[in-house]
Amino acid sequence: MEKVALVTGCSSGVGAATVRSLADEEWTVVATARDTDDLADLADETDCETAELDVTKPAQCRNVVDDVADEHGRLDCLVNNAGFAQLGPLEDVQPRKLHRQFDVNVYGPHRLIRAALPHMREREDGTIVNVSSVSGRVATPGMGAYNGSKFALEGISDALRNEVAEYGVDVAVVEPGPVDTGFQDRAEAELDDLDHSGAYERVYSWFEDASAVNGIGAVPPERVAEVIVEAAVSPNPAARYPVAQAGRVGVLARFLPDTLLDAGYRALLKFMT
Repeated sequence: MEKVALVTGCSSGVGAATVRSLADEEWTVVATARDTDDLADLADETDCETAELDVTKPAQCRNVVDDVADEHGRLDCLVNNAGFAQLGPLEDVQPRKLHRQFDVNVYGPHRLIRAALPHMREREDGTIVNVSSVSGRVATPGMGAYNGSKFALEGISDALRNEVAEYGVDVAVVEPGPVDTGFQDRAEAELDDLDHSGAYERVYSWFEDASAVNGIGAVPPERVAEVIVEAAVSPNPAARYPVAQAGRVGVLARFLPDTLLDAGYRALLKFMT
């Protein structure tokens, strides 16, 4: 019997690439997005199933997971990929925007995990893959809201991994660095509606320069998808999967002393105009 995966955030980028990669491995894949019209081409290409899913809607999260498990009799892998980046200096980020950041990046995965675990525990088998980021291990000026959400997802994953191990359920975190998708453009668009205090123009300049650097070091979404599938198919997945060289180097930065990281950031910001 084919294994079954539910993947969130599949309208483009890493989510769509993950659906293709799992389909190539002959999995039954249920691809989700807030608008199923965005999944039409992907469904034609891969023969995946589709479902409407906004991860901020608790009832919809429960219903989609239950429908998948009822129709197929199993749910082998949940891939929590849906997410976005709320950029901006923390003083400039309104509380409603911080709440939205956590609603999508933290509460959304939690809703789906709660819905999926009863099915996985019953079968004593399953894998939960949470797509985090290098930003979930190392904080950067102007990314506090996004850092906070991904740090939270990492912490949830670490606790969950040990809570469910006795039930045969695995939990893995995938940590990409820059990815060549529209993610960065969408993230920068989140800067437009902030309460600009006028105190952090160097941080905003940092984003302009960092965008150019990220574009050079970005990996294609297919590379991230390969790592997600590696975690999904492994009988004993690793706790963490940094993606490509940028991901591995970025994650290693967490071992640097805080004083050294702070000095580096302050030196960089000093030269922003």
